Amino acid sequence: MKKIILAFMVLASIHGVSVQQLQAQKVYATKTGQIIFNATGGVEKIAAANNQVDSKFVDATGQIIFGVLVKGFKFENQLMEDHFNENYMESTQFPKADFKGYIKNIKEVDLTKDGSYPINIEGVLTIHGTGNKVTTTGTIQIQQGKPTITGEFSIKIKEYGIKGLYIGEKIAADAKIKVNCKYQN
Repeated sequence: MKKIILAFMVLASIHGVSVQQLQAQKVYATKTGQIIFNATGGVEKIAAANNQVDSKFVDATGQIIFGVLVKGFKFENQLMEDHFNENYMESTQFPKADFKGYIKNIKEVDLTKDGSYPINIEGVLTIHGTGNKVTTTGTIQIQQGKPTITGEFSIKIKEYGIKGLYIGEKIAADAKIKVNCKYQN
């Protein structure tokens, strides 16, 4: 038996796989994350929240994925929500938005120790069928072995193929996006 284990380790090292990589990766997940966006440009508040964000986070690689149904964004004003879905986001044609990327400095985060750790995130955000690279910072808060990831960044609405008469006037040209996901293991 020892010879089999030794042979496996030798083969793994020949192929560039370390013993650490052979250990199981932990995947954290949530279906109740939150994304808030604010595109207030004029007098009227244009902001919405979605509390049904599906997200996964892999501890060993730092891979992070967010997925959201566009119709899940709730506004204070129903008419504004209808305009958002029909006239701007065209949520029947483009029902989902997602982010796929990596926490670039995951090795600096001790997921076994409670605390707050700054993170650098890079990936592709896809909205309205258009993907663009996003680079931002955020925080991982570890509490009792469970991570919470928070962050904030801005996007240029028109870079995602979103068109509308009031973008740049009543609707800001840039939307601020806040992410808050508390993961389970």
